Amino acid sequence: MSFDDLTTRLRDFADARDWEHFHTPKNLVMALSGEVGELTALFQWLTPEESAKAMDDPELKEKVLDEVADVAIYLTRLVDVLGVDLIEACHAKIDRNDRRFPARTEAP
Repeated sequence: MSFDDLTTRLRDFADARDWEHFHTPKNLVMALSGEVGELTALFQWLTPEESAKAMDDPELKEKVLDEVADVAIYLTRLVDVLGVDLIEACHAKIDRNDRRFPARTEAP
């Protein structure tokens, strides 16, 4: 499934439930923030080593996948409602970061 297919599926899902009037940019950003908070809570007290192995724990893995999906769903709805091309926006940001933080050309 492509990103466009996912966007269409989520748009159709919201439309079928008459949720579009709830999916304002403000509401979607607030929901996105809440879901990022839930994802953060899963990692909050893990050591760096434990966090790197989070997907090895079946129970934690399921929770992480659910929260990652929630974050992606709300972000996808947000960019759809705002008319933002997410792929284009990401490439533009990477280009700006590439100029701001040039890659090292020699060893430290």
